[in-house]
Amino acid sequence: MDILNFWVELGRVVGEWMASWGLPPWAVNLIADFIGVLILVVFGVMAVIIFTPMERKVIARMQDRPGPNRVWPYGLLQALADAIKMLTKEDIIPSKADRALHMLAPILVVIPALLIYAVLPWGPRLIGQDLNVGVLYVVAIGAIHILAVVIAGWGSDNKYALLSAFRTVNQLLAYEVPMVLSILAVVLLARTMSTQGIVEAQSVPYLIVTPIAGLIYLVCAMAEANRSPVDLLEADSEMVAGYMVEYSGMKFAMFFIAEYVNMFAVAILVSTLFLGGWKFFGLEDVAPVLAPLIVFGKSVLVIFCMLWFRATFPRLRFDHLVGFSWKFLVPLSLINLLLVALVVKIPVADSRLAPWVQGGAMLLASLVVMAATALLLNRAARRLKDAPALKRIVAVER
Repeated sequence: MDILNFWVELGRVVGEWMASWGLPPWAVNLIADFIGVLILVVFGVMAVIIFTPMERKVIARMQDRPGPNRVWPYGLLQALADAIKMLTKEDIIPSKADRALHMLAPILVVIPALLIYAVLPWGPRLIGQDLNVGVLYVVAIGAIHILAVVIAGWGSDNKYALLSAFRTVNQLLAYEVPMVLSILAVVLLARTMSTQGIVEAQSVPYLIVTPIAGLIYLVCAMAEANRSPVDLLEADSEMVAGYMVEYSGMKFAMFFIAEYVNMFAVAILVSTLFLGGWKFFGLEDVAPVLAPLIVFGKSVLVIFCMLWFRATFPRLRFDHLVGFSWKFLVPLSLINLLLVALVVKIPVADSRLAPWVQGGAMLLASLVVMAATALLLNRAARRLKDAPALKRIVAVER
């Protein structure tokens, strides 16, 4: 077995071992696909056990408190204790709820979150299915989440749940547009929609080449994954847990699992689209066996940034949140997409130098746009500071 391609070689050896039983090729492929799907599902669900203690501990440290410390060891098994609690709680269905829709929503919210892992690359040949439209598949599957939340709100017969469902359509559609535009910028640079192809095309991480697209995608992905400070779909102070207010026991746990599975998938997508995926200064060539660990490490870094945002920024007002997308992120992402479309048309004699020349030009253009955006925001803030209404509010507060 070639230790440098341990994961791929392991799959090949297992396939040959099953074939030695006298199984036909289609049966071997079916069993191998089932095992692969099972591994992806288990690994996705394990995100809850890994990142629940991480979130609580990281935020606790940032807020100068100990966090969970009762469940041994060091509070790291808190997620297991939560799971036992969820399994033992009573499952209550409101008397006037639509039982079919009420039961369907938790299933619909978990399945799309797990399906995304099919196209996430973990190594040079380590991917569930390398679709040539992998990015389009991710966007399409992610849209099912909106349907699941609307069904949960409508089927619960609760005004807070229904209002949260309406917010879902508004917020997620608002942030879907700039997110797709930032993905299109990456597709233009990589000249492919395959997630594996995007990683292979990154001689330089696209976060350096087009930082605007990377930051826009991260903000939009946090809104799509319903992470604070943009989690107004279930804001406790306004929505009383939102579309999940009438769910308890294991059905509530399924929404909880879907949130963390989505967060991990978003982190892997950020590392795939903008951080080079399984590439890390040539280490993936020296020891491909470390490729999944490289992806996992980058994903943990992205999740840490999400937790940092949660511990730092307060929730926005809902109209401000949606307006921020339509009035700021969408125009900025359109400008960035136009710049990428122009840069990729720059003729370069040596094809080996094309990524570096076009990447340098795109970075320079991005810095100019970011400086101009900062200047415009500064001028807008000064005009707002001089607004009569704001002066009256400040005077009252003093």
